[in-house]
Amino acid sequence: MIDAYEDPGTPDRRGGWRYLWWLVRCQPGRSAAGAALASVWMVLMAATPYLMARAIDDGLQPGNMAALAGWTAALVAVGTFNAWVSVMRHRTMTRVRMDANFRTVKVVVDHVVRLGAALPRRVGAGEVVTIGVGDVRTISQCLTVVGPGVGSVVVYAVVAGLLLSVSVPLAAVVLLGVPLIAVLVGPLMRRLQGAEGEYRERQGVLTARIGDLAGGLRVLNGLGGKGLFADAFRRDSQRLRAQGYKVGAVTSWMQALGVGLPTLFLAVVTWPAARLAAEGRITVGELVSVYGYVAVLVGPVAFFIECGYQLSRGVVAARRVVGLLRVEPDEDTGTRDAPAEPSVLYDPESGVRVPPGRLTALVCARPAEAVAVVDRLGRYEPSAATWGGVRLDEIELSAVRERILVADNEADLFAGTLRELVCGRRDRADADVARAVRAAVADDIVQGLPDGLDSAVSAQGRSLSGGQRQRVRLVRALLAGPEVLLAVEPTSALDAHTEAAVADRLRREREGRTTVVTTTSPLVLARADAVHYLVDGKVVAGGSHRELLDAEPGYRALVARDAEDTDRTPTAEEAVR
Repeated sequence: MIDAYEDPGTPDRRGGWRYLWWLVRCQPGRSAAGAALASVWMVLMAATPYLMARAIDDGLQPGNMAALAGWTAALVAVGTFNAWVSVMRHRTMTRVRMDANFRTVKVVVDHVVRLGAALPRRVGAGEVVTIGVGDVRTISQCLTVVGPGVGSVVVYAVVAGLLLSVSVPLAAVVLLGVPLIAVLVGPLMRRLQGAEGEYRERQGVLTARIGDLAGGLRVLNGLGGKGLFADAFRRDSQRLRAQGYKVGAVTSWMQALGVGLPTLFLAVVTWPAARLAAEGRITVGELVSVYGYVAVLVGPVAFFIECGYQLSRGVVAARRVVGLLRVEPDEDTGTRDAPAEPSVLYDPESGVRVPPGRLTALVCARPAEAVAVVDRLGRYEPSAATWGGVRLDEIELSAVRERILVADNEADLFAGTLRELVCGRRDRADADVARAVRAAVADDIVQGLPDGLDSAVSAQGRSLSGGQRQRVRLVRALLAGPEVLLAVEPTSALDAHTEAAVADRLRREREGRTTVVTTTSPLVLARADAVHYLVDGKVVAGGSHRELLDAEPGYRALVARDAEDTDRTPTAEEAVR
């Protein structure tokens, strides 16, 4: 089975069938063993009727007890051995399925990590969750065809050969039976693929909506929009249910055929065999063996139908995985070196100019507009932004990421210890960690946890308050020590006393390095070297906090929370006056 740290290989992204075949090729020995064991298991099951026929014709009917005992012993030996084969077959096929499961998870996770910041813009969160929760399991389940599927084909050919030695007409009935079943089940498989594909799309949409509701419930409550989103969720849920009924209708027919057709198949073959025995054209033992052969075939025929059902669902799931794997990260066209020394960052779209080595604040009534500036300066959005006079998209992306860090106030916090959360993949000296913790005024967080920095923190920091999560994110950003730090609302969830302390310590910690913060807090703005006031995404004024308070009414209304202006955003014309 694939190791957690092993390279999963390069998946075949040419289609769903190709991807499934790639999963089989990744474990050729195990797949071959599963097919061989399943074939032996089913063939030995078919050997049981033959041994019974010999026991009847050679031992029971003529009264030869020695022959009867011999054939009975052979039956016991074959049955015992086949039980062991069945155990090994099941173990092998479990490993085949688990390898496919883990390999697909690794491929998807590796690709998602490679997509990085491009993922949210290219693929919905609901799609990724649905692939990880449902499609991976469906894909692994469909690989059952590697074992029992191959074994069913082998035993079908073996039984047809055994029946041929008994009666040519009976062998013809058996050989024609499975193609007829394929004709009956084939259209249902195509319908199932279509219905399952649409169901998966709707499921992804609904999962994304659930994530939006869970993440924004507090905001929705405050804005009074909870009912609106609940109604939308209810409509999507009803559509998904209706599509689920369509899938269930096709599935019920396939499962009904899986039970009914093998039984009908048994009756169709048993009837002419009984007539042949009554006419004396075959012996009683051969009649028993024919019945046993056909009874054995009930399993393979049911497997044929079940494999068709699983493959139909597996191909749909594989196509979704392949669709995700085909999404490519943003192309890195940069070939130039980054500036050798700290240099000016400039965003011509907004007019924001960030001098090196200073603390610069961006003030905007619409936070999304300030975030857009940060994304352009951090090269997370296509733009004409420059660094030291060179366009950011012309500089190698690795150099940009190494020296410019965007610290989002909603950045993910993964489950682990607090030390792992703030240190990431690099080992940090205790002194460095302590300094960053103090700079972010997070000492009380460390002291309040039972094991300090080694205390476990749940995913997304759910065991912490909003203000604590924000300070943990700031600790992580400060500990990274980037040349340029672009921080989005780093103090928005803090009380005034803590916010003032963070502003003071942040300035001291980042002394001599370039820092940009988006904020409307007077406590932070008063400590900034330069402030850019933006309206409609454009810089309309710049200077110190005190200068802007005196000269810009729109700025004063925004940061001082003047009652007369808090209900609306000043226009660009008003801001300039």
